[in-house]
Amino acid sequence: MAYYLALPFLYFISILPFPVLYLLSDFLYVLFYYVIGYRKKVVLENLTRSFPEKNPEEIKVLCKKFYHYFCDLILESLKTLTISRAQVKKHVIFSEHAVGVFKKYYDNKQSIVLVMGHMGNWELAGAGFSQLSSFHDLYILYHPLSNKKFDNLVYHMRTRLGNKLYAMNEALRGMLRDRDKITATAFIADQTPSPEGAYWTTFLHQDTPVFKGTEKLATKLNYPVVYASVMRKKRGIYSVELEVLTENPKACSENEISELHTRRLEKDIRLQPEIWLWTHRRWKHQR
Repeated sequence: MAYYLALPFLYFISILPFPVLYLLSDFLYVLFYYVIGYRKKVVLENLTRSFPEKNPEEIKVLCKKFYHYFCDLILESLKTLTISRAQVKKHVIFSEHAVGVFKKYYDNKQSIVLVMGHMGNWELAGAGFSQLSSFHDLYILYHPLSNKKFDNLVYHMRTRLGNKLYAMNEALRGMLRDRDKITATAFIADQTPSPEGAYWTTFLHQDTPVFKGTEKLATKLNYPVVYASVMRKKRGIYSVELEVLTENPKACSENEISELHTRRLEKDIRLQPEIWLWTHRRWKHQR
């Protein structure tokens, strides 16, 4: 019942022009930050621990910037339900270097592993990959939702422009099955793994467990590991840059790849901290 009630509303939001969408986002900001205080305690605690050099007033300013971005993120992500390739091309810009990286590996018939964080707008960035359809097939790892109707909706949202998905627990099977294709498999690697078996490091001044699946699968298949940086140039406009972390994972020492992509994400967060997902309880586990 909730699905059928929500569906027309979600599609109505998705067809709104971007200027109208951002007026709605400004209203949501007031609601989330001042009225509901959605996860504000978690956000403030995360920011305070991650930036001990900032005073309380600076943390408060950063918190408000984050909530502005967070509301944009929600509505921009809904926009991918109906956004066209022409529209997404205006909002997601791949650098010349990024296109060159894809072309290099595609010309060499080499599949790659893409690793990124909950930074910028990963949903729009995924949709934006459709403008590079002459290169790799993009597969995105995802957690299926328990509600089958909403799971199908999210699946449609992420695949309607040509991308494909691997369920998290079927990633290895899918990657082995598709070894004859030229693929780019995208991992969002800043989720909170179970502390047992995770790689522990220091991230934003805190002991942090890191999901090792990216490293394990890249090493098993020996696919080059490429970090995808999604930064916000201005409201609604995102730039995508790529950086090759290693071309030969089998030559890397244990945990080296996990450390490399964690450090690279940390660098992006320090450059534009308000566009990382601070509502996420990233540090709920202790070493």
